[in-house]
Amino acid sequence: YRLFNKQGEVNDTDELEHRFNDRLNRPIYLANADRLLKIPDQPIAYWVSNKVAELFVNYLPLSSFGKPRQGLATGDNDQFLRYWWEVATTRIGFGITSRELATESHKTWFPCNKGGPFRKWYGNHHYVVDWESDGKRIRNFYDEDGNLRSRPQNIDFAFREGMTWSTVTISRLSMRISPIGHMFETKGSVCFFNDHSMLEYGLAFANTSIVEKLLLALAPTTDYHEGPLGKLPFIVIEHNKDSICAIARNCVALAKEDWDEFESSWNFSVMPLLPHAISSATLEDSWRHWVDHLGSRITQLQQLEYENNKLWIEAYGLRDEISPEILAKDITLSRPDRRKDMAAFLSYAVGCMMGRYSLDKPGLILADAGDTLEDYKRKIGGRRKGLGDRGEGSVQTDPYALPPNPSPLTPVPFSFTPDEDGIIPVLDGEWFEDDVVARVREFLRVTFGPETLAENIKFIEESLGKDLRKYFLTDFYKDHLQTYKKRPIYWMFQSPKKGFQCLIYLHRYTRDTVNRVLNRYLREYIAKLRSRIEQLQHVMNTENASSRDKTQARKESDQLKKTLRECEDWERDVLLPLAQQRIELDLDDGVKVNYLKLGAALAPIAGLAAQEED
Repeated sequence: YRLFNKQGEVNDTDELEHRFNDRLNRPIYLANADRLLKIPDQPIAYWVSNKVAELFVNYLPLSSFGKPRQGLATGDNDQFLRYWWEVATTRIGFGITSRELATESHKTWFPCNKGGPFRKWYGNHHYVVDWESDGKRIRNFYDEDGNLRSRPQNIDFAFREGMTWSTVTISRLSMRISPIGHMFETKGSVCFFNDHSMLEYGLAFANTSIVEKLLLALAPTTDYHEGPLGKLPFIVIEHNKDSICAIARNCVALAKEDWDEFESSWNFSVMPLLPHAISSATLEDSWRHWVDHLGSRITQLQQLEYENNKLWIEAYGLRDEISPEILAKDITLSRPDRRKDMAAFLSYAVGCMMGRYSLDKPGLILADAGDTLEDYKRKIGGRRKGLGDRGEGSVQTDPYALPPNPSPLTPVPFSFTPDEDGIIPVLDGEWFEDDVVARVREFLRVTFGPETLAENIKFIEESLGKDLRKYFLTDFYKDHLQTYKKRPIYWMFQSPKKGFQCLIYLHRYTRDTVNRVLNRYLREYIAKLRSRIEQLQHVMNTENASSRDKTQARKESDQLKKTLRECEDWERDVLLPLAQQRIELDLDDGVKVNYLKLGAALAPIAGLAAQEED
């Protein structure tokens, strides 16, 4: 009896007993040794039919056509792996084609596959690995007893194109293209084909329902390592090979377009919710176009996956056992979500305030150590080589991209000036001209025009379930931490009870940043609080003031006095000593190390100081 529906499913005893006695929905499987012996390693896969078992006898294994390989084990991921957004982009080698060119590039960090959540075709590109000087530090990483802690295996396959998957998952297998220029780690294994023309064909095969069924026999646990994958029976359907490759190519292109429309992609170019070439009078109009676009893309990919399934099922002769149908919920593309989409829109707006992005030029602008407003003007005004300041002849562009689409996703250029010092106040009112809410309003005026400002703010606030100021005071940083996986690029300076808050941009941080927060913002805020308290005291002492006005003034004054005391204590005990230290950050150390250097001045991040698992 098979008492579970999918691997990793947890049921209580009563449910298991119910399933055991459910003869209608839980059939009895009868298996014999002859059938089981046909399956590599002879697992007790009693549920496998004779027809499926025969496939292992009749066809060559996938390993005859490609080499599934496990990647390097760093020995200490905290030391050698980073999220790509943590480090300076000029120190990342994107699109490198060989180990020799990687060494010649003098870069430190290189894209690295490390598994990730269930996602087909393209994506999960989050990590970079320290492979400077051909991995000198990793290859010489010894413990105190002289034992090599790392395992730099299969490095001759580094930077080659292949297909990658998450080797440990409670979900199903999901295969993705691994573009040229990637290293790979133990949890992000890669299959490299002997004949490069087989890559797209093999990727199409790996993302079928057939493979899911076959792997239930070969790897009936949560570990899809290289062994079981290499034993999959693999058919070369010559008369449909070109069609299958075309399907895979289109699937990758759709998944890539989807991946690159979010900030977590290093190929993120423009915010899709900006006004488009077609008329988008309001942010809501633009979001409606976005919803239609996402729905259309899901439908396209669903149809492609159906066609792909159908071709392979016919070839394997499994029409009676497997359906080619693909449910929309199993399509691993983004879905519209008003709250998340508006949070992403505001995140992009903050990025434009900081100079990370620009309305005048696509892609990353300021993303190196200690970038300034002058750097922004230079990069906007001149030709920018692109991510990582790539050198000529050392890289190859990713071939998987949809052709340019001039319709709903082409932005129109605007002009929006970043903040001068990269410090944005997040307070309970517009105490400063560059207050975050004031700048959001300015951003909306520039992008959608002043005539729809009120309507656009209303749409944002209805989507968020709260007004803009409350969102930035309470939710923005939570969303930012989730987007950037607790390795934020915008850091929140925050007094103990949040009486004072401001955002800084990691890549614009200098040794004088804390001093600027202290002198240009906190001390000025304290002075403004005192001035306001004096004004309120005057109201309370004025004979002609109404009782209501005096009561309101007293309440506001009492609250401001609490905030004032909090800010004064924080200035004396935390920010002033920190400013005097003029702490220097090294982006190569990563957020985990650097964030803790500023200690109590920043909003706490749960679990940041805890040791991560490899």
